[in-house]
Amino acid sequence: MMIERAECLNSVANDEVIAGLSDRIKHLPCKLLYDARGADLFERITAVEDYYLTRAELALLEAKLPAIAMLVGPYARVIEPGSGAGRKTRMLLAALDRPATYVPIDVAEDQLADTAATLNAAFPDLEVLPVLGDYTQQLALPTSTRPIGTTIVFFPGSTIGNFEPDEARRFLTELAQLAGPDAMILLGADGNANRDELLRAYDDREGVTAEFDLNVLSHINTTHDANFDVSQFMHRAVWNTAKSRIEMHLVSKRPQTVTVGGHRFNFTRGEHIVTEHCYKHAPATLETILSESGWHVVETFVDPDQRMRLWLAGYARSQRAR
Repeated sequence: MMIERAECLNSVANDEVIAGLSDRIKHLPCKLLYDARGADLFERITAVEDYYLTRAELALLEAKLPAIAMLVGPYARVIEPGSGAGRKTRMLLAALDRPATYVPIDVAEDQLADTAATLNAAFPDLEVLPVLGDYTQQLALPTSTRPIGTTIVFFPGSTIGNFEPDEARRFLTELAQLAGPDAMILLGADGNANRDELLRAYDDREGVTAEFDLNVLSHINTTHDANFDVSQFMHRAVWNTAKSRIEMHLVSKRPQTVTVGGHRFNFTRGEHIVTEHCYKHAPATLETILSESGWHVVETFVDPDQRMRLWLAGYARSQRAR
């Protein structure tokens, strides 16, 4: 099994790291969090007590996947942007009726290879076509050699909240075009707006999220010839009430100057870099985003605490009944 290195059909004009650090409010693209070490650290985050999101979504998947599989039908092609370690994927594939093809897309090459190999061994009749690439870019995907039924995009983990609302609409529209006519999407999204619960989830008492966040500076040191002193930054989670989103900040402990790829960046004491944010959309808001992206909601499944939801939607051109 070979990993395909996807060619991005639309390239980024400027270096995102330099551009982000040059803005009035410094920021970094959250995909930089997921180098090999970052991917491992995120898997640790999903197991900590304070991070409720993964437990809630796993329980929801376990309870609702039989009903979802009935709606999807046999011989599905599953496309998964940001496939990660594949625990939720295994649950989906096991529930589906004779799934034909699985296309995982990820930037973490080692984890992508491990996940693809593990799922290929667990489902020997499944065609696995891993793609190494940035799923936020427009990608050309490999063609399945098997007859397929419904194509379903699997996008769990509340990752849709990492996008600005306009970006989310554009991304979901592109996913519909990528998946093709009569496609479906299974989207996991957290709608929690409880500040205290969110601050604990994104700044856990075990310090794993802090380690994960700070690792992005080590990643940039390696990839951009930078000289961040990681010990002189600290992680902080912030609830932005006005935008209904949780933010991860790296805060400078002192005045300092950092060189990144030959560019100098000055930091004042307390100045922050936004490394990730996650919108916690109310159900009506997310349904509107899906609708404006060409998807119609087929079914919604919600956990007992009314926080995590699974959204099953179909592409609007489909004649699939609501």
